[in-house]
Amino acid sequence: MDPIVHTIPETCTRAKVGRTVVYEAIRSGALRAVKRGRRTLILDEDLRQWVHSFPPLEPKALVRRLDSNGAI
Repeated sequence: MDPIVHTIPETCTRAKVGRTVVYEAIRSGALRAVKRGRRTLILDEDLRQWVHSFPPLEPKALVRRLDSNGAI
């Protein structure tokens, strides 16, 4: 069963990002965090929403490189 809350280190591991990225997302309001005592926790639903908000990678056009003779 998946946990419903994540600590900051768990959030970093699950999202494959560093602590700085997580704290910047919290400060900007992109990622909602809650406090339980001194601990900062991220609800699983909020983590999933944040990760799904990442922009998709746009495929680049295929660039053909020519050698010095003009051949592909």
